[in-house]
Amino acid sequence: MVVMTDGIAWLAAPQSIAFGGYHVVLARGLSPEELTERLTATLLYKADHVVVAVGEHTGNSLLELMDDTYGDSFDGIGLRLGHADDWTYAVAYGGWPGELGPLAQVSRDGAHVCLLKYEEENGKPVPPQFEYFHDGRLLSACNLHLDASWGYQGVDGEPGTAARLQQLLTAAGLPDPERDEREVHRTSLGIVEKFFGLSLPKDRIVSGTLPAVLLEPA
Repeated sequence: MVVMTDGIAWLAAPQSIAFGGYHVVLARGLSPEELTERLTATLLYKADHVVVAVGEHTGNSLLELMDDTYGDSFDGIGLRLGHADDWTYAVAYGGWPGELGPLAQVSRDGAHVCLLKYEEENGKPVPPQFEYFHDGRLLSACNLHLDASWGYQGVDGEPGTAARLQQLLTAAGLPDPERDEREVHRTSLGIVEKFFGLSLPKDRIVSGTLPAVLLEPA
């Protein structure tokens, strides 16, 4: 079955997935089960976790389940899982900010792994972030607002890949401090999408059901 996708630029909309922002990991070369196990191994600051399947859920129904289970959905971490073209994706819910760690090891053994993350309600504020790894190596990473905040200055990563992505962003007139940040966010996501061939099905993620898991302390 061919899954219709909508790229990734739609993530720039306000609360595009859930209140608080978005945390999406895409992987090529990993099944949903493998991606989930590897993400679980990145958890920081907490005891070992196991993956507990909880059936098919919308984003809202998963958050309701997490409220019932933990008292507050932000006291747990849930993932909804799916496929788009040749990408597997995992969408995080609940208390993921500061808990899901670096993805270099998730991309081991030849996997391609992309992180799209935005702590939208963080009052500091934290800009949206993009990272792309292959086989344990960072190929490119940037702050999607393309400003110099939070230690970012242009595109980091493997020189060849990072330089090509930087050229495309520069050709689009970025960074541009006069442009609306949300438009910069959307534009930079669109460039990243085309450069790496990224896909996410908006309707399926926003309003459809997907297999879901909770990451429970062992």
